[in-house]
Amino acid sequence: MPWFKRSKEKISPDSQKTDLPDGLWEKCPGCGEIIHNKQLEANLWTCLKCEYHFRIGSEEYIKILLDSGSFKELHKKMKSADPLQFVDTKKYTDRISSTIKKVGLHDAVRVGTGQLHSTPVAFGCMDFKFIGGSMGSVVGEKVARIIDRSHKSKIPLIMISQSGGARMMEGAFSLMQMAKTSARLTLLEQERIPYISVLTDPTTGGTTASYAMLGDINIAEPKALIGFAGPRVIKQTIGKDLPEGFQKSEFLLDKGFVDTVVSRKHLKDTISGLIEKMT
Repeated sequence: MPWFKRSKEKISPDSQKTDLPDGLWEKCPGCGEIIHNKQLEANLWTCLKCEYHFRIGSEEYIKILLDSGSFKELHKKMKSADPLQFVDTKKYTDRISSTIKKVGLHDAVRVGTGQLHSTPVAFGCMDFKFIGGSMGSVVGEKVARIIDRSHKSKIPLIMISQSGGARMMEGAFSLMQMAKTSARLTLLEQERIPYISVLTDPTTGGTTASYAMLGDINIAEPKALIGFAGPRVIKQTIGKDLPEGFQKSEFLLDKGFVDTVVSRKHLKDTISGLIEKMT
């Protein structure tokens, strides 16, 4: 005698499943809500139910923050060399080439000029899709050059950070970018040119330890992971449980490491208002 019996005879193992088409829907990591991509884009890639901020790339941030059609990219095809002839699971040169083909970027940051509510600005945005947004020699050079453009043109600088830290494949060359970019920012300070840094999920490692935390105003998106070493590494090092929400935007705001936490929907108006007051 079978243990289980179907209550509806029409149900069979051969019944066809109704699957959601790939690429049309996203599941929110925050609350599990299923959201159509068109709705998600219209809501600036934030959950309609819980306001979870999805990770987005440089192209999306350009659309959100800069006036339509105003962005002019600089140093677009600057590409990393291989000073250490590094090899892990593949050659570093092969990894760079395959990533360029996959994501359509030549490195992990895009820089250029544009307008924000008709105000000219210098703009840089990192992109996590390119080797985890890691900071290598090209990232450091492009950030330094957009700082120079801001200084020369006397226009405010906006940097969007999103990074896993220094790029291990370039060793000490990647670490040098921390000092290089930090020193360049003193030029803006001397001329009293506003520098607004926006920290998104995640902003870690050498990026956090350099230009990402050196803004005149440091803005964080809600619940973004921001820190030097990751929570897991810190917990293993000190052998203690970490406080609730450790290294999240709200925790850093409470401790004074960031100046404000701003939803993506209000980011453009907030930055515009700060630039107006600072200039």
